[in-house]
Amino acid sequence: MSFKAERALPGVTHITDAMGVCMTLLEGKDRALLIDAGYGLENVRDYVRTLTDRPVSLILTHGHHDHALGAMHFERALIHPAEEAVYRTYTAGFQRRQVLMQAAEKGLSVDEAVYLRAPVPEPEMITGGELDLGGLTGRVIPCPGHTPGSLVVYVTEQRLLLTGDDWNPTTWLFFPEALPVGDYLKNMRALLDNCPFERALCSHSPVLHERAELEAFFGGLTPELLRAAEPSPEGKERGIRTGRCVPAEGMQLIFDLDKYAGE
Repeated sequence: MSFKAERALPGVTHITDAMGVCMTLLEGKDRALLIDAGYGLENVRDYVRTLTDRPVSLILTHGHHDHALGAMHFERALIHPAEEAVYRTYTAGFQRRQVLMQAAEKGLSVDEAVYLRAPVPEPEMITGGELDLGGLTGRVIPCPGHTPGSLVVYVTEQRLLLTGDDWNPTTWLFFPEALPVGDYLKNMRALLDNCPFERALCSHSPVLHERAELEAFFGGLTPELLRAAEPSPEGKERGIRTGRCVPAEGMQLIFDLDKYAGE
């Protein structure tokens, strides 16, 4: 299999699939927890079994295809209740066919018939709380933004935040289900104020990021910067007017201009 894994911290392994999206395995003495499951083009459950012999549960930070389709290899998947519609939309046939086209462009070999018909589990709901894995604790925190039911996970013992797609060095906030940028910023700034993380792992970067990077990103997103956002093409195929701004060096936010009131 073409997964790549890096031990980010004790008990924390960051995994990248063949399409370049990341997921994170938390392993305690008693249980393991996989945060997100990638595109599902290869069997991530079988791969995780090469990394741990603990029972593995799956939580999805949100329901987009690049995080949720890998759930087809699991019997159970936990999501926030507000994410159910997103999960069902992005794991359906249309999105699977889109993924297969992207995989073909990358030269990846996939059993298309199996990929198109494999069921994803009926989602089970989680609204927050702590999951004790045995010496390692994952605190599940609702944080609407990238999608209405987005979750982040705080690994208490490692002071590590798993951001899903609520933050990446390039953060996308323009899908139809994304919150307006003002609401997103309110929720993310509240998270920074109340969560004592020191480092972060995200879904579209294979490396650890320091808290200072997130603070620079959100500190730089001033009303003046947002109002001055340059037009960008990312939302064109969806008929969405998108803007791009750079709140800190090497980082950018791409957002729906029509959802921004200029506050």
